[in-house]
Amino acid sequence: MDVTEQTFASAVIERSKEMPVVVDFWAAWCGPCRQLGPVLERAVAQRAGKVELVKVDTDANQRLAAQYRIQGIPAVKAFRDGAVVSEFTGALPAPAVERFLDELVPSEADGLVAQGDEQALRRALELEPGRADAALPLARLLLARGQHDEAAKLLANVTGSFAADGLSARIALERDADAALQDAFEALDQGETERGINLLIEALPRANGSRDEIRKVVVGVLDELGADSDLARAARRRLASALY
Repeated sequence: MDVTEQTFASAVIERSKEMPVVVDFWAAWCGPCRQLGPVLERAVAQRAGKVELVKVDTDANQRLAAQYRIQGIPAVKAFRDGAVVSEFTGALPAPAVERFLDELVPSEADGLVAQGDEQALRRALELEPGRADAALPLARLLLARGQHDEAAKLLANVTGSFAADGLSARIALERDADAALQDAFEALDQGETERGINLLIEALPRANGSRDEIRKVVVGVLDELGADSDLARAARRRLASALY
């Protein structure tokens, strides 16, 4: 669909509040634009109902081109909720266009993870094995039911996640946890995060062969708190002092 300065607000800004809209800024004289156009059209058609594609002729709509600082074409901008959320310039190859759209349009697994119930999480992992944001909540559901072995198997498929490593370490520790570690895990489960972290760090000096597992548990909790957490920053300093 061709969009002009008169229809841009409704066709792009307002429409993007309902679903993502990809805008292809192009011109008739632009060879790379003619190469990219069919690639974009095919990729968007494969995601029918999840994303829309519109085209803006930069020669005929120079104010729009200036507003969005188009300096080279083809220029592709993705809008969501009325704002640009992703963009690229140039005639990218089909695989790169596919990746661009995949990041913009939630996958089936994304929707299932957002749904969050056990059946949805299991289905998400069938579609994308090793997905941390599905494996972690499902593992916690299993742990609450006492299914430690199944939870451990789920987490073993996850790579590159401090939170998953921490939960795996906790499962291993719980098999022979002393009273202090049990208190720490109960505090974490009850939402007493600071107390749970403190108990874990305090357990490090007397932990003979389990120091690394305890460290992983703490690091996993801090990872979930996020880099901007004051509690996490303070706990990292305490953890470093206890370890070194």
